[in-house]
Amino acid sequence: MRICILGAGGCFGQGTAQHLMDAGHEVIGIGRSPRKSAAFVTAPDLPYAHYHIVHDLEYVMAALDHFQPEVIVNYAAQGEGAASFKDDNWRFYDTNATGLVRLVSGLRHRNYLSRFVHIGTSELYGSVSAPAKETDAIQPTSPYAASKAAFDLHLMAIAKVQEFPMNIIRPSNCYCPGQQLHRIIPKAILYGLTGRKLPLHGGGRAEKSYLHAKDLSRAIEVVIDKAPLGEVYNVGPLAPTSIKRVVELCATAVGIPFEELCEMAPDREGQDSRYWLDITKIARLGWTQTIGWERGLATVVDWAGEHLEELSGLDTEFRMRS
Repeated sequence: MRICILGAGGCFGQGTAQHLMDAGHEVIGIGRSPRKSAAFVTAPDLPYAHYHIVHDLEYVMAALDHFQPEVIVNYAAQGEGAASFKDDNWRFYDTNATGLVRLVSGLRHRNYLSRFVHIGTSELYGSVSAPAKETDAIQPTSPYAASKAAFDLHLMAIAKVQEFPMNIIRPSNCYCPGQQLHRIIPKAILYGLTGRKLPLHGGGRAEKSYLHAKDLSRAIEVVIDKAPLGEVYNVGPLAPTSIKRVVELCATAVGIPFEELCEMAPDREGQDSRYWLDITKIARLGWTQTIGWERGLATVVDWAGEHLEELSGLDTEFRMRS
């Protein structure tokens, strides 16, 4: 099968590409950034084109028309919920809503496409007290989540009325080797390996659901192979984990006490208290989580250790890139 990964410059897109290539599929990647340094390239054999869906849409479409993928997996997004409260938050809608709407408007007229798998977010359910189902109300609590929700709703509308061949996957927070260093898990592990103190926002009370990216890639493969078109699937672990507990596990993974790794910091703006997904629907297709905390964090520790000299000199704060 010919498959294109949009947003293939990031660690999750590359991970899915490598998983699908290992399964025997022909895969290409398209991403907004030039190829990164070796530490952040986890699928080195992936054919890759540097095009931005907002600024270079005509080149994206030309590349798709040349390759004619049967399946497109879309990771392309402007991420980071806390940053979306800043004055330049229109950029989130520019990519996550308008840019992707323009993309699928063109794809509607390409008869080579049999399935468009969009990677959404669990954040559009907002903070929950029980596992969120795919049919629950969408309640975004950040401009980022609202921009992601807008495109989900657009896809659902054109799937129903115009029979656009789509599926939506709403994953929990994921992690893996090659992840950007402002994310909590690679940041905690890097700080633990280099003796720096990690700011623990709000004391780490917030609970989120974490999944190793290999398990997300498996879920995407299951949806490609088995899912009816038009369906939405949550993907995540059975239960959430507090940020404090995540940092404790990271400290254990690098072999230091929790108290040596972190210091208390004020809570972040717009921080939801709990993300938690009901995964009954994807489980019916045969998917289940296979990588637990110990095994998953070990892959990140190994990666960080291998590239420690380079990673130690890099910025670990989020920077907006249009």
